[in-house]
Amino acid sequence: MITAISLRRLLLPVLLISSFTNLEAQSDTAVVRQQVEARKYTFIAQNAMPMRGRTVQLTSLYDLKITGDSVISALPYYGRAYSAPVNPSENGLNFTSVSFDYQVKYRKKRWEVSIKPKDVQRVSEMNLIIYSNGRASLQVTSNDRQPISFNGVLSSK
Repeated sequence: MITAISLRRLLLPVLLISSFTNLEAQSDTAVVRQQVEARKYTFIAQNAMPMRGRTVQLTSLYDLKITGDSVISALPYYGRAYSAPVNPSENGLNFTSVSFDYQVKYRKKRWEVSIKPKDVQRVSEMNLIIYSNGRASLQVTSNDRQPISFNGVLSSK
């Protein structure tokens, strides 16, 4: 028969672990909120999902950096292009934009960030969904390519 004291000894570690997990989640939410509001964060892509084909696991560092006044994209592209670039080195989603619209909405415990570069011709819109635990997904809509999505994490780099 389990006594009240032995039951407390069994439940105490469980309660302590769950409270630490809750505190960690709250601190993650505060950090993510601060990064999104300050417009200073980096989305690190871990896999790419083209419209056609399989998910591609990314082994190199590909990222999207948001600073207060610029968007710097160094992302790969997999999928169908409707027109070929003049310069073969412009095959990926590599650009720097200093003129862009940036809108943030907080819904259902996540931030929905819409970025529309005005000075980049190939990319029309980037939609970034950031969750409170630091995970994120990015969808890139281009003018001359099929859309592509990325999954990854947020970093303060």
